[in-house]
Amino acid sequence: MQEAMRIRHQRFKLLALIAIFALPVIAAWVMVQWRIGIPEQRTAHGELAPDVPQLAQWPLVELTDSLDEGDWVLAFDCSVACAENADRWWRLHRALGREAPRVTRLRIGGAGETLPGELLPGEIGAQWLDVPDWQAPGQVWLLDPRGQVVLTYGREVGERDVMDDLSHLLRMNPDRRSVPERNGDTR
Repeated sequence: MQEAMRIRHQRFKLLALIAIFALPVIAAWVMVQWRIGIPEQRTAHGELAPDVPQLAQWPLVELTDSLDEGDWVLAFDCSVACAENADRWWRLHRALGREAPRVTRLRIGGAGETLPGELLPGEIGAQWLDVPDWQAPGQVWLLDPRGQVVLTYGREVGERDVMDDLSHLLRMNPDRRSVPERNGDTR
């Protein structure tokens, strides 16, 4: 009798151990199969724009090579309310804090003085040669360090939405230029 109780107890412990490891796998399978408990929310506020070419292929009068390699680019069309838009994106750039040096603002069109951290190349600045069909007045593009458009925003976008997306992208993509510092390598 004692021996049968011990064997039954050992079997129960084995089944409990199997259940501990099998239940999360079964629960995950059920969630995926029947779409139960999977969040449907969006994390990016901007729109993906796969039809927008890389920055080097944009039809600009004066496209600059003075962009720092490894910088993210916040390009904005300044053909409408340029002073307000330039100030708006300058304030967002300042709000990035210690991550601000990783971002360059590129103003396309408009006139006026450049604000700190803004790139307005050449004497006349970056101007559209011919307006592409993917461009709209006041539009904003967020480009990765390779010049590929990551997200695009309409004129009515809130600064907070762009800030959330940009902060998230900067956090998820650490600056490769500072990696040797983090690892203690001083070469």
